[in-house]
Amino acid sequence: MAEPQSNAPTRADAGAPTSGVIHVRTRLTADFTVIANALAQRRGSAVTIGVAAYISSLPDGTPVSIAALCEHFTEGEILISRALRELESAGYLERRRERGPGGTIRTRTYFYDVPSEGAPTPPRPRRPRPSAAKDAPAAHTAPQTPEPEAAADTDPTTPPLAEADERAVAILTSLRIADSRLILSRRDVAELAPAVGQWLAAGVGPAQITRALTTRLPDRLLTRPARILAFRLSEPPLPVPTPVAPPSTPPVLPWRTCDGCDRAFRSANDSRCRDCRAASGEDLRTAC
Repeated sequence: MAEPQSNAPTRADAGAPTSGVIHVRTRLTADFTVIANALAQRRGSAVTIGVAAYISSLPDGTPVSIAALCEHFTEGEILISRALRELESAGYLERRRERGPGGTIRTRTYFYDVPSEGAPTPPRPRRPRPSAAKDAPAAHTAPQTPEPEAAADTDPTTPPLAEADERAVAILTSLRIADSRLILSRRDVAELAPAVGQWLAAGVGPAQITRALTTRLPDRLLTRPARILAFRLSEPPLPVPTPVAPPSTPPVLPWRTCDGCDRAFRSANDSRCRDCRAASGEDLRTAC
């Protein structure tokens, strides 16, 4: 005798959700990274969260410059630099200028598990003792050159943004409307604002400046957008065309009625039309 078959669906495990994700947990004892839910579930760009998770998993001392991150990710410089700026503005990432061996100024990058406002102060690197530095190999005592992007972000000669021309700041921050790739940081705007102010002082209008900075840009911006804009602003300001006055129109003569033939004609002071004056010989006498 055959066993009875049932068409009823199989009952789900007790406590399992009927929709959505179901986690299959594995207890990891090595090669894992702890990330706060506030960062992993942060609303916004997935690239930003991915960059944050990758940096969190790296050991101390690993380069995290834009060039190093671009070698790991398939995204380009624009998305990577945008992700770093978002993490820096949110307090997860901090760039700090410090004096290294030999008096070299370099930038150290600190990454916080929680935003820097509630995190403890990161430890400062210990300076080697003079005797230890003297006995160390030459490769360890050579001055270290800061990363290109760090050196550009920590220029002490950059004027504060509060002192920049408001019109220049408005022009620079509006460039992303004309080209979505031209997203500038506060430091970039502060560096470029004086040059834009010189163009404004020379009489170049905001629309002309926007066209000069956004027209015929390369398809791929391999460098920071601020560098391309700085190069274009280094050229002399565009000449402002001198407005040409429209040609003056001749005055409209009033209508008059000819005393000889009652025909209407235009004239400044004559009382007879041209034909009547020619028939009476007035034009000939006037010419003589």
